[in-house]
Amino acid sequence: MGDYVTRVSRNQIPLVYILYFEYYRSIETIHGIAMQTKKVVSALAALAQETRLAVFRLLVQAGPEGMAATKISEQIGIPGSSLSFHLKEMLHADLVTSRQESRFVIYSANFATMSGLIEFLTANCCGGNPCTPICSTPCATAGGDKSQRD
Repeated sequence: MGDYVTRVSRNQIPLVYILYFEYYRSIETIHGIAMQTKKVVSALAALAQETRLAVFRLLVQAGPEGMAATKISEQIGIPGSSLSFHLKEMLHADLVTSRQESRFVIYSANFATMSGLIEFLTANCCGGNPCTPICSTPCATAGGDKSQRD
């Protein structure tokens, strides 16, 4: 133990500690991707349910503005209590965000988590050859902005 303290005080950390750190850091960042494996598993588990997947896809279509819980319930066709359970699961997985607007709770897809999940799933695809790029802007559309489409 005394030998370790002496080495650290001289900025000479033993190689075994450096290798240990590098090994576990690479497991958590998986080839430089910042999304940790536990977050990926949590997000995939949350989406592995038919209603939650439908809600998430609806929120992605709604864009950053999001949608009130009552509108989500109407669109998906499930009772508010069931929707509340599903939204809670997606909030815990960081797939959606919520904000209060007057008396409504507005839910939005978390595009950063969605992009991180896609990036994680497609890392090293195609044998290391360049693949189709992931959309860099979450709401880019061919038809312009939402106000022009309505």
